[in-house]
Amino acid sequence: MNIVVLDGYTLNPGDLSWSRLESIGNLTVYERTPPDLIVDRAKDADVILTNKTPLRAETLEKLPKLAYIGVLATGYDVVDAGEAAKRGIPVANVPAYSSASVAQLVFSLLLELCHRVGLHDEAVRGGAWSASPDFSFWKTPLVELAGKTLGIVGIGGIGEQVAAIGQAFGMNVIATNRSGKKPATEGVRLVALERLFEESDVVTLHCPLTPETEGLIRAETLSRMKQSAFVINTGRGKLVKEQDLADALNSGTIAGAGLDVLSTEPPSAENPLLTARNCVITPHIGWASVEARARLMEIAAENVEAFLAGKPVHIVNRIG
Repeated sequence: MNIVVLDGYTLNPGDLSWSRLESIGNLTVYERTPPDLIVDRAKDADVILTNKTPLRAETLEKLPKLAYIGVLATGYDVVDAGEAAKRGIPVANVPAYSSASVAQLVFSLLLELCHRVGLHDEAVRGGAWSASPDFSFWKTPLVELAGKTLGIVGIGGIGEQVAAIGQAFGMNVIATNRSGKKPATEGVRLVALERLFEESDVVTLHCPLTPETEGLIRAETLSRMKQSAFVINTGRGKLVKEQDLADALNSGTIAGAGLDVLSTEPPSAENPLLTARNCVITPHIGWASVEARARLMEIAAENVEAFLAGKPVHIVNRIG
């Protein structure tokens, strides 16, 4: 059994162990694989694990030995799952491994917007406090979350955790839910999307990227929001029309944004959000806590073991 990991570095840059996968079969781990080396590196693989290295139809047809694809993430659009199904190759993902970490990052971004801790730390270290005639100073408006309204677009697993944390801060929580199912978190009020934009002091995105949600944050929806409102996006970059958000930030239509995802990752130097006013951006780290990555690796190995036992789990494409 030959197992090939095409891009193992982001999951395990050296602080985790591949031992469980090594116990399953002959494991080869590549830190990164450029497109022109995929076939050469994977030609003898029975099992391929990939995070962001694409496996398209033209690649799959050159891998006749391949029996299973494991995606080292929840999203699986890097794999042509339909083509894999035609070839009898199941594709498995790893759901819900990072919900707590993503919810935590939502509030890391939000609290940075509220207090700009990094900016004030830099000011203190630069001597501004020592030179101040007063015992205290601040370089930006400071915002208290208690009593504010948190609007969650998509009250699934991550959204539920965000709701609970928001309530712990004393926030009023409203949400949208495509299914209309009542949220598990008590006290969360379901509202129409238009009302959520109008009422929220903070809008945080936890919905899937679909043709209906692409560009959800755009000039029209931003114009509905309070001038004091913040937008948080830890979901998918294309939920946001980036130029529209940059324009809204620079014009003061809204007060700030915290983003862990962008439409293209890494971004080009021309991305308008890189220079937008009061915009905090992190490099897609919501999934990357040590605990979440360890969980991901364990579940990925369990997925392979279940497949080999004839009881596959977390399969995202229908075979036959």
